[in-house]
Amino acid sequence: MGKLSMDLYLDNMLKRYKSANRRQKGELLDELCAASGYHKKHAIRLLNKRKKRRPRPKETRGRPEKYPNNIYLEPLKNIWLSADQLCGKRLKMALPLWLPYYSEEYGDLDATVYQGLLEMSASTMDRLLASARIKCGRGLSGTKPGKILKKHIPIKTDQWDEARPGFLEADTVAHCGTSLEGSFAWSLTMTDIYSGWTENRAVWNKGAIGVLNQISDIENRLPFDILGFDSDNGSEFLNWHLIRYFTNEQRPKQIQFTRSRPYHSDDNAHVEQKNWTHVRQLFGYERFSNQAMVELMNDLYKNEMSQMNNYFLPNTKLTKKQRVESKIIKKHDKPATPYQRLMKSKDVSVQKKKELTKIYNNLNPFELKKIIKKKVDRIFRLINNNNGKKICYT
Repeated sequence: MGKLSMDLYLDNMLKRYKSANRRQKGELLDELCAASGYHKKHAIRLLNKRKKRRPRPKETRGRPEKYPNNIYLEPLKNIWLSADQLCGKRLKMALPLWLPYYSEEYGDLDATVYQGLLEMSASTMDRLLASARIKCGRGLSGTKPGKILKKHIPIKTDQWDEARPGFLEADTVAHCGTSLEGSFAWSLTMTDIYSGWTENRAVWNKGAIGVLNQISDIENRLPFDILGFDSDNGSEFLNWHLIRYFTNEQRPKQIQFTRSRPYHSDDNAHVEQKNWTHVRQLFGYERFSNQAMVELMNDLYKNEMSQMNNYFLPNTKLTKKQRVESKIIKKHDKPATPYQRLMKSKDVSVQKKKELTKIYNNLNPFELKKIIKKKVDRIFRLINNNNGKKICYT
């Protein structure tokens, strides 16, 4: 029997098969198998395939999606990128600070979306933003030991009073590209352990006088008094200029000047974190070999970067660390900005809190982000002119 004849025979058989009862269907299947030589199971499949079944409506299992990507992802991603790609826990605490200014930058948000973003959990934010995250590399270390004055500056062995602001860690970051030879710019970072308040400054070749001048400038701008200063063993810190500066008898309060153990970078873990979030994320690993960049970097560090990092970017603090067998379990407090932590501190004067609040009320994080981008673009254009090559940056 040919294919065409078989198709006609199957169509005729299907009409009889549909109207037959159970016993008759068995007889029809035997007839089909005898005529075609098919196995009975194959004959059943053929007849079932030729049935025109009504398509079932698509069923969605589980509860309906609460935060659809097409509605919530765009505003969430806009704020996430402007806030330097915070993790979900920090981003959740940053949203109430950024959302009031969102309409000025991107247009009005629907009230339901606005409230949904505020109620969204940190894990949901991480899930929505998972596809947008990127990975970056590491750079060179430019710390050279200052051996001469180590005996004059004690290693910090006692625990500072971290329940009050004023105890700072300091470190420097080299903008050397792929080589530490020659002259280039460095970034000085100072971080308050209690609040996370961080100030950055740029220096040329990290000379002792240059670093001292920037430390003095940072001290004059801090909203609290320096009580303790802890650094690594680099020669830019272990020098007589800095010792005399901190031990000056004319100071109303003496500053406890200490250093970390050699080759133990974790002793200064607070400031080591800021080297990445406040310096490398901003300038990357390019070589800044033009001295004119130092002034441009300081203009950015003193103004927009200080305001963005200290007023609008929450950070977390380690509250407890416990070893359970081979694991170390860490507990962190609720994320808050350095400004919010200082406003809760009893050791910051009422007058200083009023000054901080006045500054905060006049800031717009999206405007700060625009100005930061313009200033960073200007610095990188200077790099392009010096190197004669194009550099990709965002």
